[in-house]
Amino acid sequence: MTRLDTAPPANMRPVILTCGDPAGIGPELAAKAAAKLRASVPFCWVGDPAHLPKGTKYQEIERPSDAMSIAGTALPVLRHDFPAAAPAGAPDPENARAVIDVIARGVDLVMRGEGSALCTSPINKKALKDGANFAFPGHTEYLAHLAGGARVVMMLASPMLKVVPATIHIALSKVPQAFTRDVLRDTVRITFEGMQRDFGYHSPRIAVAGLNPHAGEGGAMGREELEWMTREIKDLRADGYAITGPLSADTMFHARAREAYDVAICAYHDQALIPIKTLDFDGGVNVTLGLPFIRTSPDHGTGYDIAGKGVATPASLIAALKMAADMGRNRG
Repeated sequence: MTRLDTAPPANMRPVILTCGDPAGIGPELAAKAAAKLRASVPFCWVGDPAHLPKGTKYQEIERPSDAMSIAGTALPVLRHDFPAAAPAGAPDPENARAVIDVIARGVDLVMRGEGSALCTSPINKKALKDGANFAFPGHTEYLAHLAGGARVVMMLASPMLKVVPATIHIALSKVPQAFTRDVLRDTVRITFEGMQRDFGYHSPRIAVAGLNPHAGEGGAMGREELEWMTREIKDLRADGYAITGPLSADTMFHARAREAYDVAICAYHDQALIPIKTLDFDGGVNVTLGLPFIRTSPDHGTGYDIAGKGVATPASLIAALKMAADMGRNRG
């Protein structure tokens, strides 16, 4: 077990943590995570120190590498001034552009090798759209844009389960049209490469959930499994992937079933996220696979309703920072 005060390896680079929406719980969780992790997972926070909770022990730094020597005693801060204050729970449109700029700055730092990974605190897409005409559906799409239009997939990961939804934030009625042969093949490829490169699996075992109840039950409950999914999965197996499916989603997430695979690919958002949030609500981490850099994020929102009250738990952020550091070591 790693001691909290154990010095990191000399060649280790810090994780870059963006501030997210400063009116949410991001700044207070950064302070709590720094106090908990100390030097075991060095990270530097990019944001306006005026937005940190009163009494936060922090130290401004000039470059990310400076964080390595002070992470054990204070929160290292790469200062990024915002134009307005950030009252808890009340996002200010004047700060929207700075929130976006911090994300871009974080990406630039990891792309230049100054950080081992990027960990992003939650943002509010509507607040960014209202204040700065943010043109992206969310964090993931903006990060893909900054990376030159990379094809990416979202993974939710914890020690208990790793899941990838092949389609994400679309209406359920649109899933059968969006979940295509090409989408499944791309999702399998990106997931396989990410599991090898970032999680250290030599030959990851992939399970694919069917689109329909009982994986279509021979066509009685839907025909996608018969018409293309079974054939595509067979072809992927012939290409060398250790892949099974289509499986009935209602029987593939209990403990014994999870022993048979390393990652599950699901057809749509809730099919993937309900099981992991049920199994490990606080420990689940949002990971973006397919980027030229590592990106994790806590699996929760801005928490406006509890911001500033001191009750927000840093468990998911700590899990995201730890996973980012581990992935950095695997990739590095």
